[in-house]
Order: sequence, then structure tokens, then C-alpha cells
Amino acid sequence: MARLAADRPAGVYYKKHMDIAIIAIVFGVIFIAELPDKSLFASLVLGTKFRGLYVWVGAAAAFLVHVVIAISAGQALTLLPHKLVETVVALLFLGGSLLLFFGKQGFEEAKASAVPQNHSFLKVFSTSFGVIFIGEWGDITQITTANYAAHYHNPLSVGLGAVLGLWAVTGFAIIAGSRVLKRVPGRLLQRITASILLLFALYSFWQIIR
Repeated sequence: MARLAADRPAGVYYKKHMDIAIIAIVFGVIFIAELPDKSLFASLVLGTKFRGLYVWVGAAAAFLVHVVIAISAGQALTLLPHKLVETVVALLFLGGSLLLFFGKQGFEEAKASAVPQNHSFLKVFSTSFGVIFIGEWGDITQITTANYAAHYHNPLSVGLGAVLGLWAVTGFAIIAGSRVLKRVPGRLLQRITASILLLFALYSFWQIIR
């Protein structure tokens, strides 16, 4: 695992080069976390009504904006005292884990209503962008991305891993989501993600104590 921010001394600089390990970690967690999410089902529904490529481009643009916001929030956290940052991040990881263990990640909310009848690129793009942009506020993947941005001193790698994970899930939802999700329980995917976030929370608490 790539070295966490907690392992670094105070006043550390941000890395500007790509870190494959960080990209892989963030991609994996975000991909799994987004699978049972309402945004995936929204993309799936939109993909059945409109041209898949148009839907994907609109959703991808919305996810990109949210990742930029999450990365900025995560970097802002690092301006606080180091131990306070680690405590906040650990609590957020723990909260996200509990939310996935005991909450419903919006299965009933994934309805793309009031869609336009005109299937032009601009209208499909704006509809997809709007549905995903609104639905992702405060989402577990957005919180997780912000956490990783605060954990690692490499916002570029974290952002790339998160964006690729979200884009991949959107493409998966549009192409084959409805078929696969009939065979793989969404609740199982939520518990896998919850367990991963719980491990990161425990690791963060251990770093604080150490």
C-alpha cells in the first residue's frame, strides 16, 4: 500500500507525480462503492431511454466536477493540525462504513423521471449531468475521495483513481449493469465496501495512537 500521509512528518509537500499504487487503491474502492449506489441505477435507467454514449458523457462530466470538489475539500483538511486531520478522516471512514453496513444507498431513489422526449445530445447530456450531479452530493464515494485526498499527499493520483473508477462504473451500468446486478446482490457489494472503509478507519486510528 502506498505510504499514507500519517506516516509523513509535518510540513510535507504534495507529490505531483503519478503513483500507480494510490490510483489502484482509490479506483478499486470507488468502483466497488459506486456499484450499489443510486447513481449507478440512475445511469442504468437513463441508458435504457437514451443513447448510451450521450448518457455516459453527461454522467462522466458530472462525476469529474464532483471529484474536483472532493479533492479540494480533502486538501483543505490538510491545513488543519495533523492529528486533528487524521482524527476527522478516521471518523469519516468509520461513518462511511457504518452508513454502508446499516443504510440503504438509495436503491429506491434511482428513478430518472421527467426525462426529455427529444433525444438530442445536448438534452440527453444535460439530463444525465443534472441527475448525477444532484444525486452525488454527500455521497459515500465523494466523502471517500475527500478522505483519500487528505490521507495521501498526491491529489493527482487520488483524483485520477476516483474519476476512472466512477467512469468505469457508469460505462458498466449502461452496457451490462441490469444483467449483472440481477445475479450479484447489491447488499453484498455494500458490505464489501463497508469492510474496506472500516479497515482504513482502524488503520487511521492506529496511526493517531502511534
